[in-house]
Amino acid sequence: MPKEIAKAYDAKEHEDNIYKMWEESGVFNPDNLNLPADAPTYTIVLPPPNITAKLHLGHAAMLAIEDLMIRYKRMKGFRALWIPGTDHAAIATQNVVEKKLLREGISRHDLGREKFILEVDKFLKETQTIILNQTRKMGSSLDWSREAFTLDEQRQRAVKKMFIDMYNEGVIERGERVINWCPRCKSTLADDEVEHKDQKTILYTFKYSKDFPFSISTTRPETKLGDSAVAVNPKDARYKDLVGKVFNVNFVGIDLKLKVITDYEIDQGFGTGALGVTPAHSMIDAKMAEVNNLKIIKVIDEDANIREGFQEYSGKTALEARKMIVEKLRAAELLEKEEEIDNSLSICYRCDTAIEPLPSKQWFVNVNKELARLGGKSIKQKAIEAAKIKDIKFIPERFEKIYIDWMENLHNWCISRQIWFGHRIPVWYKGYETYVGDEAPSEDGWTQDEDSLDTWFSSGMWTFSTLGWPDNYKDGIKSGDLARFTPTQVLETGFEIITLWVSRMIMMTFFALDEVPFTHVYLHGMILDDKGQKMSKSKGNGIDPLDVIEKFGTDSVRLSLLSGNTPGNNMRLSEEKIGSNKNFVNKLWNISRFILSKSERGLANI
Repeated sequence: MPKEIAKAYDAKEHEDNIYKMWEESGVFNPDNLNLPADAPTYTIVLPPPNITAKLHLGHAAMLAIEDLMIRYKRMKGFRALWIPGTDHAAIATQNVVEKKLLREGISRHDLGREKFILEVDKFLKETQTIILNQTRKMGSSLDWSREAFTLDEQRQRAVKKMFIDMYNEGVIERGERVINWCPRCKSTLADDEVEHKDQKTILYTFKYSKDFPFSISTTRPETKLGDSAVAVNPKDARYKDLVGKVFNVNFVGIDLKLKVITDYEIDQGFGTGALGVTPAHSMIDAKMAEVNNLKIIKVIDEDANIREGFQEYSGKTALEARKMIVEKLRAAELLEKEEEIDNSLSICYRCDTAIEPLPSKQWFVNVNKELARLGGKSIKQKAIEAAKIKDIKFIPERFEKIYIDWMENLHNWCISRQIWFGHRIPVWYKGYETYVGDEAPSEDGWTQDEDSLDTWFSSGMWTFSTLGWPDNYKDGIKSGDLARFTPTQVLETGFEIITLWVSRMIMMTFFALDEVPFTHVYLHGMILDDKGQKMSKSKGNGIDPLDVIEKFGTDSVRLSLLSGNTPGNNMRLSEEKIGSNKNFVNKLWNISRFILSKSERGLANI
């Protein structure tokens, strides 16, 4: 008697069993396939999701697109490898765990470093399990035998090796420079980790003192306590006779020595065309200070308060000090104008706190250091060149210009973070001595650097650390997986991460291997709701991938994420679309049902 096939496809009854059969068969591992020795390779490394939270629809789209690419190449006879993994996301993860502990009335300092890391480990094991389960539910044909984590033992060895090599060649260096500081996270941020929020603010126009010859304009009067110059445009005729002169002034009770300098970046049309130069609290001003040999006066501390030595302002928050200064200027009849203007506020990408630029001693990657191993070029030059000569191609092509523009203006990359979770910097100190290495020297008295490395340092090594570097790289010769599968063919990721991740991967791969990490960068857009709005929990318009998989099945969700999805463009998605694709999937089921119903042999083998 032929076996009866249900008229409606029940995804719950079949999908989990099918995926289990696929995974247990070993077919996701190209080493298990009977391929010719000269079969071409096709490799994708999965952009590792952060372990801070479960996957959203953007991740689901990424999984669907990459799975489509890898399955197609696998069917074409390629040695197709898709590497899975997760990212420890140091700052974000530490923030989540710290907030959880604070709800329990505990701070990380109450626990100490070791016990706090144990709490983080417990959290990450839970979230990793959820994320990996979600990835499997999406039907992703990843080679789980090669699963990696940006903080696992292999990655820790690779990161230490990279840091030591870069340090020994002068690419990594330590110095005091103006950095982006988050007063809430109590950590530095790279330039591309700083976001910007449009706001209204007040532009104040005033004189430092009654005997100062002209007025300046600023949105932050509190930083003027540390001014050491006033900058004007060299083309501005109003200040031509004052350039080079030095004025000793008493600004709201604080003595300042101000030199009038010139800089072509000064906008003659902004305010009075004259800007107070505060070298300690502006990267632009810090450059002017270097050129003009100006004194650097640090006004604001790591808590966003005014430092000691500034009379009644000391200990006050920056906003409190601003109000005090404005009141004193008004009382002295030095305040000429207050006008509301549009302003872009720099904020932390993790907690939305206003960023304070301030000088701090940190570790940096010198992106402009010329290296013999790269033919006298820097990692920045090599990364730009790779795009210009099309060794790396961007899809869509318009993102090539965005990448090159960013890289050409790239500053040295601050890689030290004032957090406990992550790759601890492999540097030890003893008095004035510094030692860089895998472990501390054998003699007593050495103390390890308290900071951890920027997460992007380890994830920047993702394409080659997951394929055996440094073990599979000796004397400039690759072996094993590194020889078989690098450079990889495609990095498929969201376009918003070009500066954060794509650029880092390209520079670090050039340093380690003097080659590109991938030949193509495929950039997908955001998944929006049916009204074209960004999905969020607060708006109540978010769609959980597991919820719609439970309701409609994985095939319906994957088809909905792929159909109408074009590289570099945002896509709208609704449950209605997924529901209609469920009907299409059921039609495919019924086509198969009809064919098999006509073949007793086919039914007997179901």
